[in-house]
Amino acid sequence: MTKFTKIISSGSYLPKKVLTNKELESRVDTSDEWITERTGIKERRVADDSETSVDLAYNAAIDAIKKSGINKNDIGAIFLATCTPERKFPSTAVLLQNKLDIKDAFSFDINAACTGFVYALDIAKKYIESGQIKYALVVGTEKITSLLDWTDRNTCVLFGDGSGAMILAASEKPGIISSTIGSDGSYKDLLTVNTDLEYIEMKGSDVFKTAVNTLGKLAKHTLEDNNVGNDELDWLVPHQANERIILAIAKKINLPREKIIITVNKHGNTSAASIPLAFDEANSKGIFKQGDMIMLEAFGAGFTWGSILFRY
Repeated sequence: MTKFTKIISSGSYLPKKVLTNKELESRVDTSDEWITERTGIKERRVADDSETSVDLAYNAAIDAIKKSGINKNDIGAIFLATCTPERKFPSTAVLLQNKLDIKDAFSFDINAACTGFVYALDIAKKYIESGQIKYALVVGTEKITSLLDWTDRNTCVLFGDGSGAMILAASEKPGIISSTIGSDGSYKDLLTVNTDLEYIEMKGSDVFKTAVNTLGKLAKHTLEDNNVGNDELDWLVPHQANERIILAIAKKINLPREKIIITVNKHGNTSAASIPLAFDEANSKGIFKQGDMIMLEAFGAGFTWGSILFRY
């Protein structure tokens, strides 16, 4: 059996269209100042009508595969996180596999909302370390603006579209140290898409409080359970939902802002694509160094939550 799983590359894709807070002022009763103060968001990307979640995923996957240096046909599995699938079925992962023209692999979707990518990493790690596959493509992709009611100022200002991907590989050297996922369905109505309306509905203050509390505890326990001190953590790459949530979590574990990757100002909340998009932006700039201790952390509808702690 393989001893470790390493993240060997990352990739991302953002639609070309940028929607700023100023533009939203003409659509709904809001203001740039109001959005920025409460969320930290200044702009987000919006996919056009011709782009699907599969198209976004394809571009991010190609980027990650190129950077990895591996042959795409060495990929044994595709784990794709999304809550905006192109079709009811077959899965978005299978559609992506076909678009990538990868034959000898298995693929499936994971829907854990904003925590989906962390769930997908957790699953990929287990398959690799069981010896069933050597390489995995993990993707988070969302066309989340397709679920927005553009007259609801409490939700339409928050979300954006995009996709991020990683290639994971079997390794004899330490990579992913720990993976923790959880859920509690009793919170199902606080953040949901009702099938009657097909729009995102959210009780914002309740979501905010639960997210800060849950993620603060999760971050603390992840470090403690792995005997990692706050000063040993080089980077936190959190789900990009709200800058105030991110900073509140960092405060709970005494992590300085300069150790946190924040892209919510440019991306908005891209749900399952959030963490890989943020990671790849920093990675592409050379921010992460070999051997860095990095924690990924997310919270999503369900509620769902999860963390990944690894050496890069």
